[in-house]
Amino acid sequence: MSTLRKRLCLTAMLALTTFAFTAPVSAETNKLIIESGDSAQSRQNAAMDKEQWNDTRNLRQKVNKRAEKEWDKADVAFDARDKCQQSANVNAYWEQNTLRCLDRRTGRVVAP
Repeated sequence: MSTLRKRLCLTAMLALTTFAFTAPVSAETNKLIIESGDSAQSRQNAAMDKEQWNDTRNLRQKVNKRAEKEWDKADVAFDARDKCQQSANVNAYWEQNTLRCLDRRTGRVVAP
């Protein structure tokens, strides 16, 4: 019986020491930090981004206007080529390099 009592006592001591070493660990979490992200640096970055966007917008508009102008020029040339080729004037021909309808005899521009 004494060995049984020793074992029970030893088990009880181990259980108590286990609870002693696993004491609840808690951190102090009663501080609340709220950041809105609105600082002088973020406002400065936003202003710089907006300025860059506006500058690039002007460049994009110029590129778009140029592309539209080139497209309009090609569209007008396409229509003029069709009119020249369907012209009743047998001396009229379409000059691809200059995008004009010319007279074979004189080399001058003709209105188809």
